[in-house]
Amino acid sequence: MAIDDTSANSNNLVHLPYADASTGVRHVFVRDYLTDAEIGVWSHEKGATQKIRISVDLSVSESATHHHDQLENVVCYNEIVLGIKKIIDVGHIQLVETLAEKIAAMSLENSQVIKARVKVEKLEAVPEAASVGVEIERHR
Repeated sequence: MAIDDTSANSNNLVHLPYADASTGVRHVFVRDYLTDAEIGVWSHEKGATQKIRISVDLSVSESATHHHDQLENVVCYNEIVLGIKKIIDVGHIQLVETLAEKIAAMSLENSQVIKARVKVEKLEAVPEAASVGVEIERHR
């Protein structure tokens, strides 16, 4: 089923442009953030960390006033990274889906963020694969 740029389904999915001057949307991103996390449902994944890669893409509403070169007037990618670290530091997470949802929810707490796309990849879970994981998209 195709979803156009303005429609949403019951899973809260929407496809919007990441950056679009005509609609006042800026794109803020964190790509390929590598870290270790306690994640997984299998017994060998409990009590241990494994390498994961996280990418976050945000559609951000540009305010009517200019940012004036001031950090407090923009969505800060460093705050996104710090938020990811806080989520991971809480402790073991069973599913990559859960981690992705938590990151998306954290990102959407900023009122300027109108859409979040989050990709979480486990890099060591399947030896024959470069990565396995999930990508989600959420909007307000």
